[in-house]
Amino acid sequence: MLYAAFFRNLNLGRRNCPDRAQFEHAFLEAGAFAAASFLTNGTIAFEARGRRAAENILAAASRILASGCGLAEPGFLRELAYLAGLVETAPFKSIDPAAVYGCYVTFLQHDGAAGRLPAATARGDVEVVGITATEALCIARQFGKSPGSPNAFAEKVLGAPATTRAWNTVVRLVDRYA
Repeated sequence: MLYAAFFRNLNLGRRNCPDRAQFEHAFLEAGAFAAASFLTNGTIAFEARGRRAAENILAAASRILASGCGLAEPGFLRELAYLAGLVETAPFKSIDPAAVYGCYVTFLQHDGAAGRLPAATARGDVEVVGITATEALCIARQFGKSPGSPNAFAEKVLGAPATTRAWNTVVRLVDRYA
């Protein structure tokens, strides 16, 4: 089965982050049959026998990355088949891309957490347009110099780590690996 892990605050080659070879090697050393870094933002696709094996691989790879380069950020595990189903729902089809800064998916660790998010920030620079058990589908708008941050919004409200990817990143990941 194919899985994806999305790491928080991991940019390949930066301080306390692995380079591409270290990133992939950590997953292979942890027991993945195959591992391929996707882009430079801490996204990796890997192959494991099943969900429990994938969880163990992610945990072991995280320990390897912590000891090897000091990475102390969590990874968020998803089955690629699940992500393909999410992409098929086309959650942003009614959004005019010209009217927003971007469309994003914020990955959360715990089931049901997304349901605790309000519909939008007080400022309106982040709006939740859909939720699943473990994701918030958001749009960001830019007022002034910087756009809203779905990740900062989720972490502040929920008091727990999250990681966010541009929706197009997930679509491209699914196109390549699912």
